[in-house]
Amino acid sequence: MSTATTAPAAKSPAGKKAGKRRLSLPVVLLIVAGALIALSAVRAISGAQDITASGQIGAALSMAVPIGLAGLGGLWAERAGVVNIGLEGMMILGTFFGAWAGWQTNPWIGVLAGVLGGMFGGLLHAVATVTFGVDHIISGIAINILALGVTTYFAKLWFNSPEAAAKGGSPKQSPPAESIDTLSLPGISDWLYSVEKHHWFFVSDVAGILGGLVTKVSLLTIVAVLLFALTFWVLWKTSFGLRLRSAGENPIAAESLGVNVYKYKYIAVIVSGGMAGLGGAFLSLVTSHIYNEGQTGGRGYIGLAAMIFGNWRPGGLAMGAGLFGFADALQLRNGGTSVHALLLLLVVLLVGLALWKAYRKAFLAAAICAVIAAGVLVWYLGTDTVPTEFVSATPYVVTLLVLSLSAQRLRMPRANGMRYRKGQGK
Repeated sequence: MSTATTAPAAKSPAGKKAGKRRLSLPVVLLIVAGALIALSAVRAISGAQDITASGQIGAALSMAVPIGLAGLGGLWAERAGVVNIGLEGMMILGTFFGAWAGWQTNPWIGVLAGVLGGMFGGLLHAVATVTFGVDHIISGIAINILALGVTTYFAKLWFNSPEAAAKGGSPKQSPPAESIDTLSLPGISDWLYSVEKHHWFFVSDVAGILGGLVTKVSLLTIVAVLLFALTFWVLWKTSFGLRLRSAGENPIAAESLGVNVYKYKYIAVIVSGGMAGLGGAFLSLVTSHIYNEGQTGGRGYIGLAAMIFGNWRPGGLAMGAGLFGFADALQLRNGGTSVHALLLLLVVLLVGLALWKAYRKAFLAAAICAVIAAGVLVWYLGTDTVPTEFVSATPYVVTLLVLSLSAQRLRMPRANGMRYRKGQGK
């Protein structure tokens, strides 16, 4: 006769994660309201009215879309366990082929060509990493180099032809393509702008932000927003998404349950390239209407940073892309004066972070934040603007700051970047 005993259930990492508090909607709204109040105070104290102007917000939205699409591409790939450093190269392919098809036909055909160009880059990355087991970082860097070389060669060949040159083409630039239509909310846009012009504390700032989001919004921007919602639904609300994410969490276990891990990795990486290619097409067809050599400007890498900041989730990724897009638009539109005003906002954030670290008894981190806040405050009070070199580096500085401050709460897919071979678990 035997006696059955039940061992106490061990706490899994997932159970520990589940015990952590997640931000509820009221808390998120409170954080957003606090950020708006801080921006309003900075605008009122510094006199930099452009910080929350509708034009600034519209430009920030336009800058955020390609970053967000690149990050969305990274999210698809990494949720399936494939690190995609090649997002920059896939964006380059999207800018080139989007502009090439766009100026010859119409911009929507250009968008499709840009997506296909990025998908081709994703396919190369999938073949190298999934089929042949090449290191993901090496494959991604190779694609970035290859994409730059291929587009440089074909730009000299195609955009310097007599027909293209007659329409404004050159070895480093394509002829301009037609514009993609924009939408505005009739009546509401004008009313919000009239409220914004009064420069009332908080009220005018909210009006300026909302006005920038509903005035002259490109149709491709709306498509990008829908893709974020679609990504969340597919990856977290469908059985297909569950299988794809299982390939990035535990491919051996997924294979034992009958999941074709290779297939889902291929799909994810090809979709990843298509998203990045769409972001590149946005740059060449919406932001500037032409292809320019070096047009992506590292946005593929910034998109990857936005994805990490968002903890591999679409909502957090959207917030990260918006933050980086805001910084990018600020340095392009307003230069040193507005960036100088944001130094005051940085002081407030660092002081708040120092207080939080002190509350959590991380006294060394609190002291470091306090010292940096004091230094930035001295810089703000002793100057009227910031150097041009710092202004142009603003998006990249913001990227480093955000990643360094958010690193402790991140949790990537468990099998992300790991080499997987079919039948490994047998």
